[in-house]
Amino acid sequence: MSNVTFNNLNGQGITMAAVINFPADFDESKQYPAVVVSHPGGGVKEQAAGLYARKLAEQGLITIAFDRSYQGESTGEPRQLENPHISTEDVSAVIDYLTTLPYVDNNRIGAMGVCAGAGYSANAAINDRRIKALAMVSAVNIGQMFRNGWDGSVADAAALPYIDAGSAARTSDANSGEYSQIPLAPMREEDAPNAELRGAWEYYHTPRCQHPNAPGYALTRNLNQIITYDAYHKAEAFLTQPILAVVGTNAGSKWMSDDLLERAASGDKRLYLVEGADHMDLYDVANYVDEAVSQLAPFFNRHL
Repeated sequence: MSNVTFNNLNGQGITMAAVINFPADFDESKQYPAVVVSHPGGGVKEQAAGLYARKLAEQGLITIAFDRSYQGESTGEPRQLENPHISTEDVSAVIDYLTTLPYVDNNRIGAMGVCAGAGYSANAAINDRRIKALAMVSAVNIGQMFRNGWDGSVADAAALPYIDAGSAARTSDANSGEYSQIPLAPMREEDAPNAELRGAWEYYHTPRCQHPNAPGYALTRNLNQIITYDAYHKAEAFLTQPILAVVGTNAGSKWMSDDLLERAASGDKRLYLVEGADHMDLYDVANYVDEAVSQLAPFFNRHL
Protein backbone atom coordinates (compact mmCIF):
# COMPACT_ATOMS: atom_id res chain seq x y z
CA MET A 1 0.00 0.00 0.00
CA SER A 2 1.27 3.46 -0.88
CA ASN A 3 -0.11 6.91 -0.03
CA VAL A 4 0.29 9.25 -2.98
CA THR A 5 -0.57 12.78 -4.05
CA PHE A 6 -0.70 14.12 -7.60
CA ASN A 7 -1.93 17.10 -9.56
CA ASN A 8 -5.45 16.98 -10.98
CA LEU A 9 -4.98 18.09 -14.60
CA ASN A 10 -8.58 19.27 -15.02
CA GLY A 11 -7.79 22.90 -14.34
CA GLN A 12 -8.87 23.66 -10.76
CA GLY A 13 -5.37 23.53 -9.30
CA ILE A 14 -6.27 20.55 -7.09
CA THR A 15 -3.78 18.18 -5.50
CA MET A 16 -5.45 14.80 -5.09
CA ALA A 17 -4.75 12.33 -2.30
CA ALA A 18 -5.04 8.59 -2.88
CA VAL A 19 -3.97 5.17 -1.67
CA ILE A 20 -2.60 2.59 -4.10
CA ASN A 21 -2.98 -1.07 -3.15
CA PHE A 22 -0.75 -3.73 -4.68
CA PRO A 23 -1.17 -7.50 -5.15
CA ALA A 24 0.82 -9.66 -2.75
CA ASP A 25 3.19 -10.79 -5.50
CA PHE A 26 3.66 -7.29 -6.93
CA ASP A 27 6.70 -6.91 -9.20
CA GLU A 28 7.30 -3.33 -10.32
CA SER A 29 9.00 -4.59 -13.49
CA LYS A 30 5.70 -6.05 -14.68
CA GLN A 31 2.43 -4.44 -15.78
CA TYR A 32 -0.90 -5.01 -14.06
CA PRO A 33 -4.56 -4.20 -14.57
CA ALA A 34 -5.76 -1.34 -12.35
CA VAL A 35 -9.11 -0.31 -10.90
CA VAL A 36 -10.10 3.19 -9.76
CA VAL A 37 -12.42 3.02 -6.72
CA SER A 38 -14.67 6.01 -5.96
CA HIS A 39 -16.15 6.71 -2.52
CA PRO A 40 -19.79 7.46 -1.65
CA GLY A 41 -21.11 10.99 -1.36
CA GLY A 42 -19.94 12.37 1.97
CA GLY A 43 -17.33 9.64 2.34
CA VAL A 44 -13.56 9.38 2.04
CA LYS A 45 -11.04 6.86 0.76
CA GLU A 46 -10.52 5.37 4.23
CA GLN A 47 -14.08 4.03 4.35
CA ALA A 48 -15.98 1.79 1.87
CA ALA A 49 -13.84 2.68 -1.15
CA GLY A 50 -10.65 1.76 0.67
CA LEU A 51 -12.16 -1.49 1.93
CA TYR A 52 -13.10 -2.62 -1.58
CA ALA A 53 -9.78 -1.44 -2.98
CA ARG A 54 -7.84 -3.54 -0.47
CA LYS A 55 -9.92 -6.63 -1.06
CA LEU A 56 -9.63 -6.37 -4.85
CA ALA A 57 -5.85 -5.97 -4.57
CA GLU A 58 -5.81 -9.32 -2.77
CA GLN A 59 -7.25 -10.76 -6.00
CA GLY A 60 -4.35 -9.64 -8.18
CA LEU A 61 -5.39 -6.12 -9.17
CA ILE A 62 -3.70 -2.80 -8.55
CA THR A 63 -6.35 -0.54 -7.05
CA ILE A 64 -6.46 3.13 -6.18
CA ALA A 65 -8.95 4.70 -3.76
CA PHE A 66 -8.95 8.49 -3.74
CA ASP A 67 -10.51 11.52 -2.12
CA ARG A 68 -12.49 13.64 -4.53
CA SER A 69 -11.55 17.26 -5.11
CA TYR A 70 -12.50 19.54 -2.19
CA GLN A 71 -12.93 16.52 0.07
CA GLY A 72 -10.87 14.35 2.42
CA GLU A 73 -7.13 14.91 2.07
CA SER A 74 -7.43 16.31 -1.46
CA THR A 75 -7.13 20.07 -1.70
CA GLY A 76 -9.59 22.70 -2.90
CA GLU A 77 -11.80 25.41 -1.48
CA PRO A 78 -14.57 25.59 -0.45
CA ARG A 79 -14.42 22.35 1.48
CA GLN A 80 -17.06 19.67 0.91
CA LEU A 81 -17.98 20.93 -2.54
CA GLU A 82 -20.00 18.16 -4.23
CA ASN A 83 -20.20 19.33 -7.82
CA PRO A 84 -21.03 16.10 -9.70
CA HIS A 85 -19.40 17.28 -12.91
CA ILE A 86 -16.11 17.78 -11.06
CA SER A 87 -16.57 14.46 -9.27
CA THR A 88 -16.94 12.70 -12.63
CA GLU A 89 -13.83 14.39 -13.97
CA ASP A 90 -11.93 13.33 -10.85
CA VAL A 91 -12.24 9.71 -11.97
CA SER A 92 -10.53 10.58 -15.25
CA ALA A 93 -7.91 12.65 -13.38
CA VAL A 94 -6.99 9.54 -11.39
CA ILE A 95 -6.70 7.61 -14.64
CA ASP A 96 -4.42 10.35 -16.00
CA TYR A 97 -2.16 9.65 -13.02
CA LEU A 98 -2.32 5.87 -13.44
CA THR A 99 -1.11 6.16 -17.03
CA THR A 100 2.15 7.68 -15.74
CA LEU A 101 2.95 4.60 -13.64
CA PRO A 102 5.11 2.08 -15.49
CA TYR A 103 3.57 -0.91 -13.69
CA VAL A 104 0.01 -0.08 -14.83
CA ASP A 105 -1.18 -1.48 -18.15
CA ASN A 106 -2.93 1.49 -19.74
CA ASN A 107 -5.11 -0.83 -21.79
CA ARG A 108 -6.46 -2.61 -18.70
CA ILE A 109 -7.99 0.07 -16.50
CA GLY A 110 -11.40 -0.33 -14.87
CA ALA A 111 -13.56 1.82 -12.63
CA MET A 112 -15.94 1.08 -9.79
CA GLY A 113 -17.62 3.01 -7.04
CA VAL A 114 -19.95 2.74 -4.10
CA CYS A 115 -23.21 4.76 -3.90
CA ALA A 116 -22.71 8.16 -5.58
CA GLY A 117 -19.18 7.05 -6.45
CA ALA A 118 -20.73 4.34 -8.62
CA GLY A 119 -22.79 6.94 -10.46
CA TYR A 120 -19.73 9.11 -11.00
CA SER A 121 -17.82 6.06 -12.26
CA ALA A 122 -20.62 5.31 -14.73
CA ASN A 123 -20.59 8.89 -15.98
CA ALA A 124 -16.82 8.72 -16.34
CA ALA A 125 -17.08 5.48 -18.32
CA ILE A 126 -19.51 7.18 -20.71
CA ASN A 127 -17.01 10.02 -21.19
CA ASP A 128 -13.66 8.24 -21.01
CA ARG A 129 -12.87 5.29 -23.26
CA ARG A 130 -9.79 4.40 -21.22
CA ILE A 131 -12.21 2.74 -18.79
CA LYS A 132 -12.54 -0.81 -20.09
CA ALA A 133 -14.96 -2.19 -17.49
CA LEU A 134 -17.40 -0.65 -15.01
CA ALA A 135 -18.64 -2.08 -11.70
CA MET A 136 -21.09 -0.51 -9.27
CA VAL A 137 -21.95 -1.32 -5.65
CA SER A 138 -25.22 0.09 -4.23
CA ALA A 139 -25.22 2.55 -7.12
CA VAL A 140 -26.76 5.99 -6.74
CA ASN A 141 -27.26 8.48 -9.54
CA ILE A 142 -27.00 11.50 -7.26
CA GLY A 143 -29.14 13.66 -9.53
CA GLN A 144 -31.93 11.08 -9.57
CA MET A 145 -31.77 10.65 -5.81
CA PHE A 146 -32.11 14.38 -5.12
CA ARG A 147 -34.79 14.85 -7.81
CA ASN A 148 -36.83 11.71 -7.40
CA GLY A 149 -36.27 10.61 -3.81
CA TRP A 150 -34.73 7.50 -2.30
CA ASP A 151 -37.33 5.22 -3.87
CA GLY A 152 -37.79 7.10 -7.16
CA SER A 153 -41.37 8.10 -6.40
CA VAL A 154 -41.05 11.89 -6.78
CA ALA A 155 -41.56 13.67 -10.11
CA ASP A 156 -38.70 15.73 -11.53
CA ALA A 157 -40.66 18.98 -11.45
CA ALA A 158 -41.18 18.65 -7.70
CA ALA A 159 -37.45 19.33 -7.27
CA LEU A 160 -37.70 22.89 -8.61
CA PRO A 161 -37.70 24.37 -5.07
CA TYR A 162 -34.30 22.77 -4.52
CA ILE A 163 -32.92 24.60 -7.53
CA ASP A 164 -34.37 27.79 -6.04
CA ALA A 165 -32.69 26.98 -2.74
CA GLY A 166 -29.36 26.39 -4.45
CA SER A 167 -29.65 29.66 -6.32
CA ALA A 168 -30.48 31.56 -3.13
CA ALA A 169 -27.54 29.92 -1.36
CA ARG A 170 -25.14 31.10 -4.03
CA THR A 171 -26.26 34.67 -3.46
CA SER A 172 -25.96 34.24 0.30
CA ASP A 173 -22.52 32.65 -0.02
CA ALA A 174 -21.28 35.50 -2.21
CA ASN A 175 -22.48 38.15 0.21
CA SER A 176 -21.66 36.51 3.54
CA GLY A 177 -18.45 34.67 2.73
CA GLU A 178 -19.88 31.60 4.47
CA TYR A 179 -21.26 28.45 2.87
CA SER A 180 -24.52 26.86 3.96
CA GLN A 181 -24.74 23.08 4.06
CA ILE A 182 -27.02 20.22 3.06
CA PRO A 183 -26.78 16.65 4.44
CA LEU A 184 -25.71 13.83 2.16
CA ALA A 185 -26.84 11.37 4.83
CA PRO A 186 -28.86 11.99 8.00
CA MET A 187 -26.74 14.10 10.34
CA ARG A 188 -28.75 12.97 13.39
CA GLU A 189 -30.44 9.65 14.11
CA GLU A 190 -33.83 11.32 14.43
CA ASP A 191 -33.47 12.79 10.92
CA ALA A 192 -33.45 9.34 9.27
CA PRO A 193 -36.74 8.75 7.40
CA ASN A 194 -36.46 4.95 7.51
CA ALA A 195 -34.37 2.12 8.95
CA GLU A 196 -32.18 1.84 5.87
CA LEU A 197 -31.15 5.49 6.01
CA ARG A 198 -30.69 5.22 9.75
CA GLY A 199 -27.86 2.93 8.70
CA ALA A 200 -26.34 5.86 6.80
CA TRP A 201 -26.41 7.98 9.95
CA GLU A 202 -24.83 5.13 11.90
CA TYR A 203 -22.13 4.59 9.27
CA TYR A 204 -21.00 8.21 9.09
CA HIS A 205 -21.66 9.47 12.60
CA THR A 206 -20.92 6.62 15.03
CA PRO A 207 -17.86 4.43 15.69
CA ARG A 208 -19.16 2.03 13.04
CA CYS A 209 -17.13 3.92 10.41
CA GLN A 210 -16.99 7.63 11.23
CA HIS A 211 -13.92 9.51 10.04
CA PRO A 212 -12.80 13.06 10.83
CA ASN A 213 -12.48 13.86 7.11
CA ALA A 214 -16.03 12.70 6.34
CA PRO A 215 -18.49 15.19 7.88
CA GLY A 216 -21.37 13.88 5.73
CA TYR A 217 -22.57 17.08 4.14
CA ALA A 218 -22.25 19.05 0.90
CA LEU A 219 -22.86 22.73 0.17
CA THR A 220 -26.33 24.08 -0.53
CA ARG A 221 -25.03 25.80 -3.67
CA ASN A 222 -24.37 22.30 -5.09
CA LEU A 223 -28.12 21.76 -5.46
CA ASN A 224 -27.90 23.73 -8.73
CA GLN A 225 -25.54 21.16 -10.21
CA ILE A 226 -26.92 18.04 -8.51
CA ILE A 227 -30.62 18.45 -9.33
CA THR A 228 -29.98 18.81 -13.06
CA TYR A 229 -27.24 16.16 -13.27
CA ASP A 230 -27.79 12.72 -14.79
CA ALA A 231 -24.90 10.34 -14.14
CA TYR A 232 -26.28 8.11 -16.91
CA HIS A 233 -26.61 10.82 -19.59
CA LYS A 234 -26.20 9.28 -23.07
CA ALA A 235 -25.53 5.78 -21.65
CA GLU A 236 -27.79 4.42 -24.38
CA ALA A 237 -25.29 5.60 -26.99
CA PHE A 238 -21.85 5.58 -25.37
CA LEU A 239 -21.75 3.19 -22.40
CA THR A 240 -20.62 0.10 -24.29
CA GLN A 241 -18.14 -1.34 -21.77
CA PRO A 242 -18.96 -4.46 -19.71
CA ILE A 243 -20.98 -3.58 -16.59
CA LEU A 244 -21.57 -5.35 -13.28
CA ALA A 245 -24.02 -3.88 -10.78
CA VAL A 246 -24.02 -5.36 -7.26
CA VAL A 247 -27.11 -4.51 -5.20
CA GLY A 248 -28.74 -5.75 -2.02
CA THR A 249 -32.18 -7.31 -2.41
CA ASN A 250 -33.45 -4.97 0.34
CA ALA A 251 -31.87 -1.80 -1.06
CA GLY A 252 -34.29 1.07 -1.61
CA SER A 253 -31.77 2.41 -4.12
CA LYS A 254 -31.92 -0.68 -6.37
CA TRP A 255 -33.99 1.15 -8.99
CA MET A 256 -30.99 3.32 -9.88
CA SER A 257 -28.91 0.27 -10.80
CA ASP A 258 -31.84 -1.13 -12.78
CA ASP A 259 -32.14 2.15 -14.64
CA LEU A 260 -28.52 2.18 -15.78
CA LEU A 261 -28.63 -1.45 -16.89
CA GLU A 262 -31.76 -0.75 -18.89
CA ARG A 263 -30.31 2.35 -20.53
CA ALA A 264 -26.72 1.28 -21.20
CA ALA A 265 -25.69 0.32 -24.72
CA SER A 266 -23.41 -2.42 -23.41
CA GLY A 267 -24.05 -5.94 -24.64
CA ASP A 268 -22.43 -7.35 -21.49
CA LYS A 269 -24.28 -6.03 -18.45
CA ARG A 270 -25.30 -7.96 -15.38
CA LEU A 271 -27.08 -7.39 -12.07
CA TYR A 272 -25.93 -9.39 -9.06
CA LEU A 273 -28.25 -9.44 -6.06
CA VAL A 274 -26.89 -9.91 -2.55
CA GLU A 275 -29.69 -11.64 -0.67
CA GLY A 276 -30.82 -9.88 2.49
CA ALA A 277 -28.56 -6.83 2.15
CA ASP A 278 -29.75 -3.25 2.07
CA HIS A 279 -27.93 -0.25 0.59
CA MET A 280 -25.66 0.42 3.57
CA ASP A 281 -24.89 -3.23 4.31
CA LEU A 282 -22.69 -3.36 1.22
CA TYR A 283 -20.48 -0.59 2.61
CA ASP A 284 -18.90 -2.59 5.42
CA VAL A 285 -20.84 -5.67 6.62
CA ALA A 286 -18.20 -8.37 6.22
CA ASN A 287 -20.21 -11.25 4.73
CA TYR A 288 -22.02 -8.97 2.26
CA VAL A 289 -18.82 -7.20 1.21
CA ASP A 290 -17.06 -10.53 0.71
CA GLU A 291 -19.94 -11.77 -1.44
CA ALA A 292 -19.75 -8.60 -3.53
CA VAL A 293 -15.98 -8.99 -3.96
CA SER A 294 -16.51 -12.61 -5.02
CA GLN A 295 -18.28 -11.17 -8.07
CA LEU A 296 -16.24 -8.01 -8.61
CA ALA A 297 -12.82 -9.64 -8.69
CA PRO A 298 -13.63 -12.22 -11.39
CA PHE A 299 -15.46 -9.51 -13.36
CA PHE A 300 -12.40 -7.26 -13.48
CA ASN A 301 -9.94 -10.11 -13.95
CA ARG A 302 -12.03 -11.31 -16.89
CA HIS A 303 -12.41 -7.97 -18.61
CA LEU A 304 -9.09 -6.27 -17.88
